[in-house]
Amino acid sequence: MKLSEIFGTAWEGITLNKVRSFLTTLGVIIGVASVIIMLAVSAGAEAAIAEQINGLGANLIIVAPIRGVPGASRTLLLDDAIAIEKQVVGISGVTAEQLPPPQTVKANNVSLDSIPMIGTTSSFPSVRDYPVALGRYFNNDEDERKSKVVVLGSGLAKDLFGDESPLGQTVTIGTTKFTVMGVMSPKGMVADVDYDGRVYMPISIVIQKYMPTTTLGGDRVRTIYIKAESQEKIPSAIAQITSLMATRHEVPVSKPDFTVQTQQDIIATQEATTAAFRDLLAWVAGVSLVVGGIGIMNIMLVSVTERTREIGLRQALGAKPSDVLLQFLIEAVILSLVGGIVGVLSGVGGSYLFGSLGSMRTAIVPLSIPLAFGAAAAVGIFFGYYPATRAAQLDPIDALRRE
Repeated sequence: MKLSEIFGTAWEGITLNKVRSFLTTLGVIIGVASVIIMLAVSAGAEAAIAEQINGLGANLIIVAPIRGVPGASRTLLLDDAIAIEKQVVGISGVTAEQLPPPQTVKANNVSLDSIPMIGTTSSFPSVRDYPVALGRYFNNDEDERKSKVVVLGSGLAKDLFGDESPLGQTVTIGTTKFTVMGVMSPKGMVADVDYDGRVYMPISIVIQKYMPTTTLGGDRVRTIYIKAESQEKIPSAIAQITSLMATRHEVPVSKPDFTVQTQQDIIATQEATTAAFRDLLAWVAGVSLVVGGIGIMNIMLVSVTERTREIGLRQALGAKPSDVLLQFLIEAVILSLVGGIVGVLSGVGGSYLFGSLGSMRTAIVPLSIPLAFGAAAAVGIFFGYYPATRAAQLDPIDALRRE
């Protein structure tokens, strides 16, 4: 028989029972759609993480202390940041940060509780790529003199002063009065931190008034951010920073009491976490496809039993066993491919719908579409081969006798 005739016969066999054929493809549809949607969710999560971390600033190197290291004599100090700025080559700026406990902020008869504060050095806006929208940031002299000045996040400024300009206004933080000298540009949430709802003040004031006293000596800081001049100079800067910090902290380079990371290091760590999540989703989607394939095999076996006399008659009229095998294999593949097409459309549409209505971001992975479609075809061939072989092996005489 010609291939076109075999294909036509296979298509006729599928359309004889449209409802059953649709139900047969349903498992494949769900499996293919699941593959696309789950990979889109995983890719969206990774993209969101990368955007948040890159939102910290460009070409950043982040130095943070390691807590609980045996023999560690101290944590990060403000002097460490000053030494890095003076001695490391290939960097364009350094800023140190300290986070005191949240405070009550009052202004214009408005009182807000548990407002987060951050103490920084004057280079914070340039290092973190976070410009001032109104007024200015405090300078190095004001930091060294422990001037009682603050810069407000855009959201906090709106909550305290409404449409009135906050510049030159007085705010009370805890029990201390400060003068507002600037408002930061809107930034929103980055890595679960609301930058628009914070108070920015000289790190010297934070250390003096809001941090507990320490017997370790020096002014402790939480994090040091270093901005490299370019991506190419980051490796050299990291090597210099690591050597300098190890010398200052009197620890071996192999066992530091600090970490030196880039944004890409943090992204890679987060991606390793999401990779396990992605693998789990892929296994779930794979199980859905297998279940769909078993459904195809089951229906095809039933179809072979129901059409035994038809098979015997075709063989008696000259059809070869290979023609019968190919007919039933084509039927299985058509069912699987139709399910794959509908599944791809459902998966792409579902990904966009899930991303627009849900709280999680989704991003279609282009490779997932041919991957899911190819998997559907493979499922049809794999699970359709056994029923097709059973049909081809039927004895024509026995088949014609079958009621």
